[in-house]
Amino acid sequence: MTKTRCASDRLKMACQTALCGGRSRLGRFHREEDGVFIAFSMFIMVIILMVAGIGVDTMRFEMERTRLQNTVDRAVLAAADLDQTLAPKAVVEDYFVKAGITDVVPVVDPKTGVGYKSVNATVQKTLNTQFMRMSGVDELTIPAAATAEERIPKVEISLVVDISGSMNDNNRLPNLREAAKTFVGAVLRPETAGRVSLNFIPYSEHVNVGPEIMGLLNVNQVHNYSHCIEFDESDFASAALNKTKLYQQMQHFQWNTYSIESGYSQNTRFDTLCPRNSYERVTVMSQSNSALISQINALKPRAGTQIQIGMKWAVAMLDPSFQSINAALSASNVNKSDPAFSARPAAYSDAKTLKTIVLMTDGENSDSTRINGSVYATSSHYAHWNNFNFNYYLQNYVYSWQRPSWYYTKYYNSLGNNLLNQICTAAKNNGIVIWTVGFEVTDTGDTVMRNCASSPAHFFDVNGVEITAAFQSIARQINQLKLTQ
Repeated sequence: MTKTRCASDRLKMACQTALCGGRSRLGRFHREEDGVFIAFSMFIMVIILMVAGIGVDTMRFEMERTRLQNTVDRAVLAAADLDQTLAPKAVVEDYFVKAGITDVVPVVDPKTGVGYKSVNATVQKTLNTQFMRMSGVDELTIPAAATAEERIPKVEISLVVDISGSMNDNNRLPNLREAAKTFVGAVLRPETAGRVSLNFIPYSEHVNVGPEIMGLLNVNQVHNYSHCIEFDESDFASAALNKTKLYQQMQHFQWNTYSIESGYSQNTRFDTLCPRNSYERVTVMSQSNSALISQINALKPRAGTQIQIGMKWAVAMLDPSFQSINAALSASNVNKSDPAFSARPAAYSDAKTLKTIVLMTDGENSDSTRINGSVYATSSHYAHWNNFNFNYYLQNYVYSWQRPSWYYTKYYNSLGNNLLNQICTAAKNNGIVIWTVGFEVTDTGDTVMRNCASSPAHFFDVNGVEITAAFQSIARQINQLKLTQ
């Protein structure tokens, strides 16, 4: 019995030892974590690769979308240009070919009408993915679309050109003629009919507005030799003409002995301070390309330079207060005012109407002289100075010590520059866009014209035939092209 019990006890102990050992090994196996970290690391690595791959595909998508959009933007801008003679579809497709994008065909939808052209283009391209296909996305669709429109709004233009005596130098007047005719041809086209009007103001030492405009203002008219209106210095602070003010008529005489038609040291009477010829008169609200070109071809260099007077009339003819005068002119079709524009100038608040001035000069403001009232007081005086050159008469018939009492200086350079600055400021304050062209000007003239312009970008400093390119550039920007989408 004893032996048997002992054997039984040893068996129990062995079993317990074996059981405990097994439990210990199972516990260690249960607690082992080395394999779990490896699996988790592999999982994270796959996620990182997938995210990076999606980023690569997204970057490829955005690069190609930008390329497509830039191409379609440029294409519709070119196709919508009113000067573009090719079909819009052909223009757009050519842009895509030139950009190396030949695997897509853009859909082009053009619309045209009186004074406007609109071109819409859409395109789609398929991009095969490299990494996103692992998540089931095999390709991406890239869209691009744009609409461009060039619309000729209602435009009121004053073109102000210098025809002073210095324009006889260095082939300036022929160059100006070509530039001015190019400008007129660019802004007055068949598609702008009824939309774009042009005031033409040739100026030298004064501006001839003609008997009709003079008759519609309150002017003390004392002769019929020429038709210029004197301004007081205060008049240059305002864009408008004062319809209640009594203006004085400009004296009619020639100061110096120079004349483009008769040479030096003679009793000439052609280059009077107030222009006397009909082709030198202002033209109001015209859209006749041929009539304006004919007038430009007739221009001749004459007298001195008073830029502020030319600018005063350019601004006044865009000011709404001029509307009643223009209506009367268009009713009788004088000063070439077109009846289509009888309601112009528009109000400054009219958002659909652009008012702009192109002012050109070849120099600086000169001194400008007037005859003292004691020798410019009667009809016989007016007739006398129509027949005699003033300086010639003084030199031949008046004692030298008496001569200074016969005349005075009304404008001098710095005063003219100050008055020009005032009228330019008045125009800009009313929203009128001013372009200025300094044609072979001095540094002082450059500064004066730059200050008058709406911004430095609105000023052109040119020489020789460059003036034509400047006028072309201004015309293009007046017919401004805009991207609508």
